[in-house]
Amino acid sequence: MSFINYSSREINCKIVYYGPGLCGKTTNLHYIYNKTSPQAKGKMISLATETERTLFFDFLPLQLGEIRGFKTRFHLYTVPGQVFYDASRKLILKGVDGIVFVADSQRARMEANEESIFNLADNLKEQCYDIAKIPMVLQYNKRDLPMAAPAEELTRRLNTRQWPEFMATATNGFGVFDTLKEIAKLVLQELKKGTR
Repeated sequence: MSFINYSSREINCKIVYYGPGLCGKTTNLHYIYNKTSPQAKGKMISLATETERTLFFDFLPLQLGEIRGFKTRFHLYTVPGQVFYDASRKLILKGVDGIVFVADSQRARMEANEESIFNLADNLKEQCYDIAKIPMVLQYNKRDLPMAAPAEELTRRLNTRQWPEFMATATNGFGVFDTLKEIAKLVLQELKKGTR
């Protein structure tokens, strides 16, 4: 559902960071924002109410090239982690081009990860998206914590569709840009399919 701005010759793509509460979605966005050149990014906007917060910013990665003479601008969003903010999650998913599912690697959070991935599938289906067809990447965050489950267990329980997956520790940036580069690549591949 990318948006084409003909006057600026840009294709705008929406990437949503989805996952359970406190899994590291916001930490990912802050890290990316802080490490992105000021000339290539817009302002970070935090839409906060008393009970929930959504972050958003856009950036223009210079190294990804162009599609038929158009630059690609990525808009990154987070969703509120708690399930009772489902209406906000659905709204943020409208027009999504790609998803980074951020899972909390801690064993104690495995059920929350599973609930969140099922919730994502339901919310996508409600908006006529198929989770099997939308570009998606899994990020197993908090790999630095002592109670982190083995990668094989996370894969077995969460990666039922063989999505690309990355180990990460968003607080120090490990795996953050690898995850972003992969989802950007998958979104661009989908865009190029649509331009033929």
